[in-house]
Amino acid sequence: MEAVQAPDRPQTTAIFAVAGTDDRSAGSPRRFHDETQGVERGDASGTPDRPRALVVMSPPHLAELIFAGGLAADLALLVEIPGGAVLDRFDSPAAESALAEAQILITGWGCPPITPQVLGAAPRLRAIVHAGGSAAQLLTEPEGARALLLSNAGEPNALPVAEYAVAMILLAGKDATGAERLYRERRTHLDREIEFAHTGNFRRTVGVVGASRVGRRVLRLLREFDLEVLLHDPYVDAGQLGVEGVPLDELMRRSDVVTLHQPVTPETIGMIGSDELALLRDGATLINTARGEVLDQDALLAELRGGRLRAVLDVTTPDPLPPEHPLWDVPNLTLTPHIAGSTGSELRRLGQHVVDEVTRLVAGRLPLVLEHGDQR
Repeated sequence: MEAVQAPDRPQTTAIFAVAGTDDRSAGSPRRFHDETQGVERGDASGTPDRPRALVVMSPPHLAELIFAGGLAADLALLVEIPGGAVLDRFDSPAAESALAEAQILITGWGCPPITPQVLGAAPRLRAIVHAGGSAAQLLTEPEGARALLLSNAGEPNALPVAEYAVAMILLAGKDATGAERLYRERRTHLDREIEFAHTGNFRRTVGVVGASRVGRRVLRLLREFDLEVLLHDPYVDAGQLGVEGVPLDELMRRSDVVTLHQPVTPETIGMIGSDELALLRDGATLINTARGEVLDQDALLAELRGGRLRAVLDVTTPDPLPPEHPLWDVPNLTLTPHIAGSTGSELRRLGQHVVDEVTRLVAGRLPLVLEHGDQR
């Protein structure tokens, strides 16, 4: 079978091909059901063939990074992937042909929307395993996919974001960026006890906004440090997470560092505005690894220009900022290009999670992460 790609695009390396195996000679795909309905293995003749799967993400070479280190071969032994290649669109004749036999969609960033038309072209589809935060987000009409098993890699992707946030929290406590800037300016010995008397991470107060997957990871990681940790999230019991729950205004007043981890919803858009920023004490640091929409950037810019606050932004609105945006020129701001999420070697953690989930499906078991079709 030819690689499933648009005819006007270069062919993707068949990274999922099984050496010595002709996919076209494979028999009927293995049928699999969730464990609440019993496990059914093999086709009608009892042949234990691999289920048909499609890998759908863009750019296609993203799959080579996610499934590096032998993970592509591991996946290819579990499922049959047409041509061993990656699909980056659903609207080609080759894609429609492959969808007709597909039982599993393995998706990632850049996957085209999964419309009712796509689902209609895939009558045998049983599961979507997404190497990202939410498989349901790919569905334009989630209610039409209630029969599907949906799995995501949100938890393994939350870890590097939490690690980034904690690293920035600790560096903010040391005023590392300010110290680096001062050191470059003076180019001589600096008396730490004089110049950095305001710094340190002993009994500082960190405010966490949002007990999301990332927020909870941050809370767990911060237990190892001599910090007072506050949480604002009206939908969780902070005591069960081992921290003090407080209203947002109290969190802003008491915190030396505030880190944002709330999802984007109508009630969180612009949640941190001029009134909230004004509550922060002089020299406090705001860290945003959530989404740019939860923060009023104009209000933050005004505070930064006044020199009263510091900030770390890994996300902005828009993302990236246009070259002429004034935030580029604010000295007490650290801007990073959306690197908190999985990058480099961390992508293989997502790939390992996907392989583990597909292994469970092929064995007739439920995914470890199971979300509902209407979960958005």
